[in-house]
Amino acid sequence: MTTDTTCLAPEKDPMGAAIRDYYSTGKAGRLRVFSSQFDEDEIPVAGLFRTYPEMPALEQKALQLAGGLILDVGAGSGCHTLALKEMGKDALPADISPLAVEVMRARGLDARLVNLFDPRLAGQFDTVLMLMNGSGIIGRLENIGGFFRRMKQLLAPGGCVLMDSSDLRYLFEDGDGSFAVDLAADYYGQVDFRMQYKNVKGDPFDWLYIDFGTLSLYASQYGFRAEKVQSGEHYDYLARLTLR
Repeated sequence: MTTDTTCLAPEKDPMGAAIRDYYSTGKAGRLRVFSSQFDEDEIPVAGLFRTYPEMPALEQKALQLAGGLILDVGAGSGCHTLALKEMGKDALPADISPLAVEVMRARGLDARLVNLFDPRLAGQFDTVLMLMNGSGIIGRLENIGGFFRRMKQLLAPGGCVLMDSSDLRYLFEDGDGSFAVDLAADYYGQVDFRMQYKNVKGDPFDWLYIDFGTLSLYASQYGFRAEKVQSGEHYDYLARLTLR
């Protein structure tokens, strides 16, 4: 299975619509998130415009470590790129959301409307930054080989990927601290989502949360070294991936 290389259509871009509303008016409606595995949830749109002091410790650490020419993948409103620029760093934001890219450009950023897996996104980057559960872009575990091959194309010699993710095993934790995971089922970190903002409904998409042990195993298979840079407060972590 190959990873999708397309971008969103504006009429199928609920997160982008929410970002545009918030940027334009300082407020936004509910950005609703649906999944076949979980109850309905909501993304606080104001949080997509967070500044460096408002970012979680894992994100702050990633921005501190990022260096050289940085590719900010899934950049959203551009909050990470803006923080990097304030630190004097050189970052290129990219997203598949046309409305988010429109906002980033309005904020003075040279944002690219392009999918990470689109071969038209070319260059040699010293850091590929994938934050806000950045592993999700991989979609499913079966796509991970394509992901690592793509990183080999995009990374400059000595470059690295900085990616955060979460281990969803806590969802299967019993009262005694053991974990009841069905090993015969699909990998437990594979989730399907769909978003809606006002009357803008997005298509369903796959999102991958990957535990560090599994990430490290696959990284090794594809010629990378995975290092857990920092652990978060709730089964989340920041990883640095480098070519061996």
